[in-house]
Amino acid sequence: MIGQSPVRTLIAHAVLIVGILIVAFPIYYTFVASTHTLQTILRPPLPLLPGGEFLRNYTEALFGGIGRIGGVGVGTLLLNTTIVAVGIAVGKIIISILSAYAIVFFRFPFRMTFFWLIFITLMLPVEVRILPTYKVMVDFGLIDTYAGLIIPLIASATATLLFRQFFMTIPGELVEAARVDGAGPWRFFFDILLPLSRTNIAALFVILFIYGWTQYLWPLLVTNRNDMNTIVIALRKMVSFADADTQWHLVMVTAMLAIVPPILVVVLMQRWFVRGLVDSEK
Repeated sequence: MIGQSPVRTLIAHAVLIVGILIVAFPIYYTFVASTHTLQTILRPPLPLLPGGEFLRNYTEALFGGIGRIGGVGVGTLLLNTTIVAVGIAVGKIIISILSAYAIVFFRFPFRMTFFWLIFITLMLPVEVRILPTYKVMVDFGLIDTYAGLIIPLIASATATLLFRQFFMTIPGELVEAARVDGAGPWRFFFDILLPLSRTNIAALFVILFIYGWTQYLWPLLVTNRNDMNTIVIALRKMVSFADADTQWHLVMVTAMLAIVPPILVVVLMQRWFVRGLVDSEK
């Protein structure tokens, strides 16, 4: 352990505190705005202390419906976004872990060719394939459906690469021992690989959940009905070019509620997330 002088420690803590304040202040200011009336927000300067409209504003946003998005409540938007984010995260993990399992532990023609084809897709931006993908969704009647929101986004070359790299660290003796014990491919996968991969799965779930939660372009294209919007799309629709036409108190409430689920996922899975990123002892 390299020693640190008290002055350096004090400076380091001061820099961290300033950084936290810079990052946290906009979130605090948004929370403060979500507890005031629309008239207070439109009449600057906005107070730095919370107001007395917390329950009223949050109840109206969650259950009352918002006019600019067809009277849909934020509760519906949160449900849609949660289904999409969880579906994308779970779908990516399932497909990626099975792909990596096949590439590492099975021998079949063009095995590495298939892997490199998957890997090359990392160099293709989403915009390159978005029009043909949208055409497929239209042909299959998946516009304004959860399947249309989730299925095109569940393939992940990055997750496949990460699982492949981890599987390649598993000793061959473990595979041979499982084979001697009579374990077939599925038993080996479920009884040995999955338990060994749980920290990697947890870390990837956090990353992929946030990826799905913050999606904007694809949900914007594939949804027409307001009740199928995700919360990111709804936030954009709620903001008008004219301040007087925007219900800013409800916009701030929606913004605050939009960041709560990702924060909860990160906080609740923090230990697994860190272990999945830094733990090399499997």
